[in-house]
Amino acid sequence: MAKRRGARLLVATIAPEMERNLNIRDSKAFWGEQLDKFIKDHPADGVELETVVRTGAVHRQIVKLAEERNVDVIVMESANPKVQDYLLGTTASHVVTHAKCSIFVVRA
Repeated sequence: MAKRRGARLLVATIAPEMERNLNIRDSKAFWGEQLDKFIKDHPADGVELETVVRTGAVHRQIVKLAEERNVDVIVMESANPKVQDYLLGTTASHVVTHAKCSIFVVRA
């Protein structure tokens, strides 16, 4: 979709606030490497992209980043296996409710 429309992708990951539980000393470096691996495994040939790593509450950081960068659309996953046919996950629900742009929610 991005290639067809000549769009630029902003691919972001939000690091958990409680990194101590994960034994990660340099959170931004660790999650940056994970994001780079994801991009390598899922190339977006012919599409300009930028990666961003943030820390904090995922739902708030997604909305904040979208507002700061004036994005047109957010594409994100929603997964809640117990009620997946009825409700969005709490992160997706917050983003859908608070973001000012369009949102595509993809079931994982």
